[in-house]
Amino acid sequence: MSELLVRGGQVLLPDQTIERADILLDQTAGTIESIDEPGSLSADDELDATDSLVIPGLINPHTHVAMTLLRGLADDKPLDAWLQEDIWPVEAEMEPEDVRVGADLGILEMVKSGTVAFSDMYFHVPRIADAVAEFGVKATLGHTAITVGKDDDAATADMQESLDVAQELAGAADGRIRTAFQPHSLTTVGEEYLREFLPKAVAADLRIHCHANETTDEVQPIVDEHGKRPLEYADDVGLLGPDTQLAHCVHVDETEIELLAETGTSVAHCPASNMKLASGMAPVQTMLDAGVDVGVATDGAASNNDLDLFDEMRDAAMLGKLAADDPSAMAAETIVDCATTNAAAVLDMDAGRIETGAPADLVVIDLDQPHLTPAHDLVSHLAYAVRGSDVKHTVCDGQVLMRDRDVLGVDETAIRERANEHATALVERAAE
Repeated sequence: MSELLVRGGQVLLPDQTIERADILLDQTAGTIESIDEPGSLSADDELDATDSLVIPGLINPHTHVAMTLLRGLADDKPLDAWLQEDIWPVEAEMEPEDVRVGADLGILEMVKSGTVAFSDMYFHVPRIADAVAEFGVKATLGHTAITVGKDDDAATADMQESLDVAQELAGAADGRIRTAFQPHSLTTVGEEYLREFLPKAVAADLRIHCHANETTDEVQPIVDEHGKRPLEYADDVGLLGPDTQLAHCVHVDETEIELLAETGTSVAHCPASNMKLASGMAPVQTMLDAGVDVGVATDGAASNNDLDLFDEMRDAAMLGKLAADDPSAMAAETIVDCATTNAAAVLDMDAGRIETGAPADLVVIDLDQPHLTPAHDLVSHLAYAVRGSDVKHTVCDGQVLMRDRDVLGVDETAIRERANEHATALVERAAE
């Protein structure tokens, strides 16, 4: 058995108390073997957590990781114009290797800012799976299907590909990859295709990942066509349930929040993207109070424009207070849960906590920083002051992914150079 000791740090426990402790990891099993007083444990390999805070690895429940190649390409536009005029034309030119290069860049960014697991929606998914395998992170992946603007054969083929990819990649990367069936949204996938393929996904025991209620333009058309709110329509076609995660849910009313809670449907909240695209303020505290599992997510780097979950936690706290008109809403403890235990619940993962027997997913934060001084309340610091660049070590399943800011096993300079080359070529092809 191979063991790793995380030594000398303060540790965030599941009840959000903080204690000085050493943590012994069973690297063979990928679990936390023991948590004990400083100096009482030993191992052949160690990570120094002196003057640091050890927290669970962060979990990003909704992103489009390869969109790092589109970072800064198009800003300051509403969602529909941004997608149709800028993003989709460039994405149409993306080749499998572009997706791999973008995924490499995105996962590198996440590892360096403390994220060990993410849920992704995109295409050329096997290339994203290759990147996940190489970096050693965990992911829920799927092919995102769209039927609007396609004839029946093409639409059916896209939905079938989403089903096939989810079944083919499940359990890849030594079990670190899970999968989901992914209809893009309630307005970009026709009702007949949802009714045909959702039962197949359920029968295959697949998770479902879908955008919903992101803007008012995704609400009113469904009300006009079906005479009911989008999530009522989603429930009618069989989309909602404990294996479904919905991204955004900005414009949801009380009835829809009740539906989310009753069906066990979870939500990935993307505050930075929602603010940048002026999509609105999601009633996250109301959803949490109703018993809905909500995780904080980044969305893609084209609409954020980064994948730093600490940055996102601060955004979620601030925006949540504005949405509720209440400074006590989305408190620091709640925000930390939304990036760890709640995010794990959104993805139905066993993760997001530091305790004996739990998965050995840990992040060590260097507290020896001006912006983290004084240390009155470290949970407050996690929500409001910590930056991704403060992460010193990142561990996933007991394996060290980053030690002293050095991401192991990859050439960071080469990844960035390739990303620049592919992004430039991609935009040039789209302009032809």
